[in-house]
Amino acid sequence: MKVTYSVGFKSNGKITALDVEVLLDAGLTEDISPLMPKGIQGALMKYDWGALSFNVKVCKTNTVSRTALRAPGDVQGSYIGEAIIEKVASYLSVDVDEIRKVNLHTYESLRLFHSAKAGEFSEYTLPLLWDRIDEFSGFNKRRKVVEEFNASNKWRKRGISRVPAVYAVNMRSTPGRVSVLGDGSIVVEVQGIEIGQGLWTKVKQMAAYSLGLIQCGTTSDELLKKIRVIQSDTLSMVQGSMTAGSTTSEASSEAVRICCDGLVERLLPVKTALVEQTGGPVTWDSLISQVHTLETFMLLMFSGNFE
Repeated sequence: MKVTYSVGFKSNGKITALDVEVLLDAGLTEDISPLMPKGIQGALMKYDWGALSFNVKVCKTNTVSRTALRAPGDVQGSYIGEAIIEKVASYLSVDVDEIRKVNLHTYESLRLFHSAKAGEFSEYTLPLLWDRIDEFSGFNKRRKVVEEFNASNKWRKRGISRVPAVYAVNMRSTPGRVSVLGDGSIVVEVQGIEIGQGLWTKVKQMAAYSLGLIQCGTTSDELLKKIRVIQSDTLSMVQGSMTAGSTTSEASSEAVRICCDGLVERLLPVKTALVEQTGGPVTWDSLISQVHTLETFMLLMFSGNFE
């Protein structure tokens, strides 16, 4: 990208206007490049720029097509914002943290410029988190230590920094399916793809916790060993969406919880009947065995959808 900007600011570092123009090298095909401007704008939302003019041109060039790996535009937008903030701080010879803090959005300015994304007052916590980082990490004390070290060392230097970041979270309809087999094992299907974010681990834990509520003398850890997650496809999970937006794990876990709640509701009457017959505790395996030998077969597969 080639970024050109003009910025106006007061003597205290408060930015009053920003004009940004971005030329984005997309390569010979569009690929995911048209999504970049939205991501850049989202990352810039952490600061109140006053009057903001933002113009991005996606350029077709004679180079290899550009694609993205996680959060397209967010890192670039944050880099652009911090480069401007640090330039203002350098011009005024003021600590960059002071410039960052004075330009953080208040809830009122966020509502003014981004009313559709502002949410409720209690949900806007960026200024609060900014102060808490200082409190809990001892940031200012550690910064003084760094300054003292740099003043007494000519060649070796140290640094410390804190940088705010915001990210837009968008929930999507997410399906899931939980099946209990005759041997007591449990199969979980979700539409999300495991790409190292721990999706399968999370849905397994959710299934173990939710099914453990039936209280059959089996702990969640024991149930966890009975659970396996299998990769679904577009036939078994026809309502699936893309794995993106940092919400797939949470939405999939909620879909699994809905499934397990339905299964527990079906299993509880059988458990109650077994307790009355045997007069003793009922194990998970004996419960499932009883269900699968009933003349009126109970379907132990439940599909749910988080919306």
